[in-house]
Amino acid sequence: LPGLHVFAIAFALEVSVGKTNTVMALNNSNVLLPCTFTTCIGFQDLVFTWYFNSTELIYHGKIKNKATEPTLVSRNPRVEFVGSTTKKDNNISIVLNGVEFSDAGKYTCHVKNPKERNAQHNATIFLTVVHKMVETDNTVTLIIVGVVGGLIGLLILFMLIKRVVLFIIKKTQDGKKECLVSSSGNDNTENGLAGSKAEQKAPPKA
Repeated sequence: LPGLHVFAIAFALEVSVGKTNTVMALNNSNVLLPCTFTTCIGFQDLVFTWYFNSTELIYHGKIKNKATEPTLVSRNPRVEFVGSTTKKDNNISIVLNGVEFSDAGKYTCHVKNPKERNAQHNATIFLTVVHKMVETDNTVTLIIVGVVGGLIGLLILFMLIKRVVLFIIKKTQDGKKECLVSSSGNDNTENGLAGSKAEQKAPPKA
């Protein structure tokens, strides 16, 4: 059990760049590089950095606590911070202005949280810079629409099954969130509520 607790704390800090880690930008445009972080025990004097191709530091910021916005330590003149950490999502996104072909490559968002024994985590975005956005052929679009139309029924069925499976997984994992349980004083109450709900939902025996 102590081993499980340490394992949960080690993975409490998580950094994400969203559903896809690839971004396409038009030459000479401005591009958003999204990044958010989550931590179940909070943060204090958190440090975040953005790197280009793993070595070039393009943004370095610090956040004192949840009630304050990040302060700038250093940045590339073309990089602008557009996130906010006093809101719910702990957004540490940046915008790269005047994108050039040489900007194509790997961008890493890195976070270090001293409050979690200096836990660190990062996420990566791959940026592609193009001369012009490719126009989609209408024939191809019509074929795609036709195929998608035929798959809607299967998709709905899949989503229903997925929701049921996710619900079961969530119920199974509720007791495993050691970092949430250890930082919450309401865990016994929550367990009690869960138990009473389960009893209410049980069908009456004939």
